[in-house]
Amino acid sequence: MTTARADAVLDRLGRVGQFLWSGWAGLAGLALFAALWQAGHERYGDFILPAPLATLAAGLTIAADPAAWELAGQTTLRAVEGFAMAALAGAAGGLAAGYSPATMRLARPILTVLLGVPPIAWIVLAMIWFGSTDGTIITTVLVAATPVVFVGVAEGAVTRDRGLDDMARAFGAGPLARLTTLGLRHVAAFLFPALTVALGSAFKVAVMAELLANTGGIGGALAAARANLDVAEALAWVLIAVTGLIVVEYTLVHPIRSEFERWRNAARPWGVKR
Repeated sequence: MTTARADAVLDRLGRVGQFLWSGWAGLAGLALFAALWQAGHERYGDFILPAPLATLAAGLTIAADPAAWELAGQTTLRAVEGFAMAALAGAAGGLAAGYSPATMRLARPILTVLLGVPPIAWIVLAMIWFGSTDGTIITTVLVAATPVVFVGVAEGAVTRDRGLDDMARAFGAGPLARLTTLGLRHVAAFLFPALTVALGSAFKVAVMAELLANTGGIGGALAAARANLDVAEALAWVLIAVTGLIVVEYTLVHPIRSEFERWRNAARPWGVKR
């Protein structure tokens, strides 16, 4: 192994270790949330808010059933498919709008319509169009998540430093080179927070659409728990959905962000911590 490759491997391992170590803050936040949850349980009782340990026990019981993994996989796949389509459509549209004022003026009323219509209305329309199929969930996720990505990317493109763009043009950089070396680096600061919000919306909307459209998945399991008045099981399914969201976010979005924004760590003065 060459020295350059060894340095690259060590650098990557160091960034992975730094990323994992930063998870302690997240665990502390979850511990605080669990403490507040326990306080609510002691105040309102089991029927309104089961204890965290009781919910965890219900979740472990669900996880022991192979069919539950299939339901969770269905929801995760539907949410990720809709999210991926929303990310591509929103990013492409946002870049076009950010670089073209005319496109931005045309897109604003469309965004107002998409953001103004509640997701449940889109679910009803999608059920009419696609029936109780995956198309209903994916379409609803696509419509709900695309505006979030669009607005983030468009805002990033509009606020780019045009002076740097002019300087690169003066040195002979073409439009593609200016976009990849300057524009996208600035847009990334707005894109990845928007992707995080869009991913959370994708899972929420997917579960809601499954529940209303009766298409199985975690939403269908929540409907069954509601029919049985099993609050602990319902909360356990909610935790499973949140776990799926966290897994996708920290294995897909954050690693890509870390690779794309390596320049941020390099640009920090020595000794400056997050």
